Amino acid sequence: MEHRLNTRVKEIEISGIRKFFNLVGTQKDMISLTIGQPDFHTPEHVKKAGIQAINQNETVYTPNAGLPELKKAAAHFYNKKYHAAYEPDHEVIVTVGASEAIDIALRTILEPGDEVILPGPVYPGYEPIIHLCDALPVMVDTTANEFRMTAGLIEQHITEKTKLIVLPYPSNPTGVSLTEQELKDIAALAKRRELFILADEIYSEIVYEQPHVSIASFLKEQTIVINGLSKSHAMTGWRIGLLFAPKAIAQHMLKVHQYNVSCATSISQKAAIAALTDGIDDAVPMRDEYKKRRDVTFETLKNLGLQTVKPDGAFYFFVKVPDAYSGSSFDFCLTLAKEYKVAVVPGSAFSQAGEGWFRLSYACSVEEIKEGLSRIEQFLKTL
Repeated sequence: MEHRLNTRVKEIEISGIRKFFNLVGTQKDMISLTIGQPDFHTPEHVKKAGIQAINQNETVYTPNAGLPELKKAAAHFYNKKYHAAYEPDHEVIVTVGASEAIDIALRTILEPGDEVILPGPVYPGYEPIIHLCDALPVMVDTTANEFRMTAGLIEQHITEKTKLIVLPYPSNPTGVSLTEQELKDIAALAKRRELFILADEIYSEIVYEQPHVSIASFLKEQTIVINGLSKSHAMTGWRIGLLFAPKAIAQHMLKVHQYNVSCATSISQKAAIAALTDGIDDAVPMRDEYKKRRDVTFETLKNLGLQTVKPDGAFYFFVKVPDAYSGSSFDFCLTLAKEYKVAVVPGSAFSQAGEGWFRLSYACSVEEIKEGLSRIEQFLKTL
């Protein structure tokens, strides 16, 4: 009966990140610099709030858009941190992770034939959903511009079918952020051309030199913001995402959300309230540790002669495969994993623009990072 399935579903593939992780993840003595998951534990006060919710039998459905107290906390958090004001009752939706927020946003906005502009390389969670909507992803190659998607680059790819620009900054896989002026230029272009913006800001709390700037702070009426607690509060398994959008847009996204999942988990929502109130700055010590790891990693990569852009957010480096290696990025990473027991992700997992690069995650201990880089150095010496 496979021949009778949705052809769009059959055409999309499992994430290249997961495919590679599953391929090498079970090998013994492997140093894994692959998955983008914090190696910190969920803060104790957040865990206690979840446990308390279970003990108090708060294990029932919540309103579709989320607990009112959580939506209020989320709106306060975003306004205080990023100066973007949202009305809790009508402009905030609590989702099952940021992934569901991306899904319902794209399914609400896109129609068959629409075009969506994305930066390449890019996190692989957008393109398959765009295809499932029978829309067309349009990739902007940013490799020659230090992975920055500017208004000038975007404008070159706009057609009469363009409906949406995806801005995933700080970026996975590059760790790059955009400046306030770059965002203002993109906002001006989007306003002039009447385009939606999907701002995936899941790494907004993990920034180093400059505070995060949300494009919603000056173009709220056309922007859908995606965020959540997975990265900022080390809550990947709790699956709490946050979607912020103007009421006129959010009311329709809520319909898609309602028929998709009904509501996010009640226990996780209770824990999320603690995270966004008492834990409003829980990310700070984690961010400080990531910065130390970033600096150690960058100095070593530089000493090894590997080309990269120093990230100002998230916890990734996107590194050029050495010119001395003639194979694909997948083959490079596979050899590195099988023969030197260190795993990184092939750049091809992040669109064709990522071919010839690899992603290295520093969401692990300094000791693991140093050992992994030492093994990479051994491989480089053979080239």
